[in-house]
Amino acid sequence: MKSLPLHACTPSISSAIINRSYSMLHFTALVALFYYRLSSILLSKPKPSLPYLLVFASEMLLSIIWLFDQAFTWRPVSRTTFPERLPEDEELPGIDVFICTADHKKEPPLEVMNTVLSAMALDYPSDKLSVYLSDDGGSSVTLLGMREAWLFARSWLPFCRRFGLKTRCPGVYFSSLEDNSDGPLHSLEYEEEKEKIKGKYELFKERVNKAGENIGSEEATSSKDHSPVIEVMDDEPKDDAGIKQAKMPLLVYVSREKRPSHSHHFKAGALNVLLRVSGITTNSPYILVLDCDMYCNDPTSARQAMCFHLDPKISPSLAFIQFPQKFRNINKNDIYDGQLRKVFVIRWQGMDGIQGPMLSGTGFYMKREALYGNLSQKDVLHLKQSFGHSNEFIMSVHKIYQYGAIKNTESSGKLQQEAQFLASCTYEKNTLWGEQMGFLYHSVVEDYFTGFILHCKGKTSVFCNPSKPAFLGSSTTNLNDLLVQGTRWNFGLFEVTLSKFCPFIYGLSRMPLLQTMCYGYLALQPLYFLPLWCLATLPQLCLLNGIPIYPQVSSSWFMVFSFIFLASLLKHLEEVLSTGASIQTLLNEQRIWMMKSVTAYTYGSLDAILKCFGMREASFLPTNKVADDEQVALYQMGKLNFQSSTMILTPIITLIILNMVSFIGGVARMFIARSWDDTFGQVFLSLYILMVNYPVIEGMLLRKDKGRVPTPVTLLSLIITIFLLSLGHMTLNW
Repeated sequence: MKSLPLHACTPSISSAIINRSYSMLHFTALVALFYYRLSSILLSKPKPSLPYLLVFASEMLLSIIWLFDQAFTWRPVSRTTFPERLPEDEELPGIDVFICTADHKKEPPLEVMNTVLSAMALDYPSDKLSVYLSDDGGSSVTLLGMREAWLFARSWLPFCRRFGLKTRCPGVYFSSLEDNSDGPLHSLEYEEEKEKIKGKYELFKERVNKAGENIGSEEATSSKDHSPVIEVMDDEPKDDAGIKQAKMPLLVYVSREKRPSHSHHFKAGALNVLLRVSGITTNSPYILVLDCDMYCNDPTSARQAMCFHLDPKISPSLAFIQFPQKFRNINKNDIYDGQLRKVFVIRWQGMDGIQGPMLSGTGFYMKREALYGNLSQKDVLHLKQSFGHSNEFIMSVHKIYQYGAIKNTESSGKLQQEAQFLASCTYEKNTLWGEQMGFLYHSVVEDYFTGFILHCKGKTSVFCNPSKPAFLGSSTTNLNDLLVQGTRWNFGLFEVTLSKFCPFIYGLSRMPLLQTMCYGYLALQPLYFLPLWCLATLPQLCLLNGIPIYPQVSSSWFMVFSFIFLASLLKHLEEVLSTGASIQTLLNEQRIWMMKSVTAYTYGSLDAILKCFGMREASFLPTNKVADDEQVALYQMGKLNFQSSTMILTPIITLIILNMVSFIGGVARMFIARSWDDTFGQVFLSLYILMVNYPVIEGMLLRKDKGRVPTPVTLLSLIITIFLLSLGHMTLNW
């Protein structure tokens, strides 16, 4: 008898038709634009000025990036899972959950422990589930928090299972106003048990916070210089009467050895240590990777992922299931584009119709075997050259599909010693870890690069976007963190672009063309800074000096430029409205894109170029998850927080002031010299930039709160603007 499918894949035909029609029309208009520009360059006398040529080069680069972006929209699909059709619990494979934290001051231990507890409480057989926490800071606060979480889990997990809780992150559950149970919600038994567990949670919370207060100022262990610490929490849980309770998932604390003289490879290095330690402990064939603030919001996510991994039709080539990143602290306005709507709703859904979405750092179920490569023709000697000299780990490589095959509670001392060896900072020396095995080290965006190499090897991935978010995390809610984080991401992306692994060279012969174009888009994304800087300065300076850049309004060629602008805007609006967002979202996304282009993309690209010449080293700073009350208040009011570094703010404010001067001067020129036919395009460009960035103008001129643009930054930007105006006047009138 033929078994029922575990999942269904449905092509979004209407979206594909709209997307392809738009792409063809827009492409036709771009061809017309290039014809106009080239004709002007080759045939006009006198020859066009240097600003004209630079604007044309910017339009060409924007068009190339746009062309690669269209690959995401060519074949979007949606997927549905049927977890009820999975095999019995006894037949399900094991899952190891990897959670990474790096700094207990920026990533509060209580929040981390809530993520740990939500992972332990997944709706999955306890004896098939193990949770590993990597503490790269080597903090005793985090270790104490883990011990307290283990004790609280003895009460929390049975409560979740008994009453079928939908929300299994205790911090969220006890702060929620809604009932989150599938069971008898208002039964006396449930209410009594809830109050009892709530009391235990308050005690747990108090102990974790107290540990942080007591040890935080006395922490002797350096986050960059400490020995490995491995602690396995797997004792038999008993109730107050000494009676054995239900089986608990294994919980393991891992703090790898770190020394200043050894490279630790950031998050990728931490994940590879977890791969090895878990390999000799539980060795589950599947791995769930989570950031420390990304708690499990839907306990059924593991079963949803298994609907794909256990499908014999796609499983042989399937490497990972990627769930979208969604955030619980995003307000309605989402002024910082924290939800990354275009990435997780439009682009990843589009890639799912090709070879699968990119690896996205957190919220993915990875097949362990995919990270080990092809082992079929390797003997023990070759395995040791690849994976290192741990006999226990080499054994585990051959037993990926035998969950718990080497889990041995009787030899815990030997296991502890071997785990510390695997977590030492010298273990990877002269091996292929980070080069061909595990999570790869070539870039600080280890997720993007590892996923890229897996796709180049012919592996596939799946995007699973259920109606209830599988995971919820904390997004940045201030401008400084957003742009610093964006700088790091774009540094990593451009780092890959400048290497031998550039998608246009390395990927073209190894992946489908559309998949290569998708990776190519992200490879070129940092270069947005070139056309954005150009189009935010040159047309404006030319306008003030009476030099037209765009065709006259009365010319038929002006319609080509108008069509390209309006078509792009309307397509963006269609995407926004089709995903349930508002017009305000469109403005927010365009504003943040402009801000990132002139800051994060600029600094990230320059850093990558400097690293290419050996003038800069890669660095990684965890995003701050601690938000003060004032910052939260500004965010909830929908006001941008300009409490940022001068280096971040100055480019933004300088360009706004320049466009204000350009707009006022352009309007004056239109009325005085009656040159509106020649200069309307440039005046409108300045007006559009100012309209989209009105909150920046407000923060600079109208606001009085602490989140306003600092006066010294405004004055510095004004000085730079005057310099640019003087330079433009001298150059353009020379």
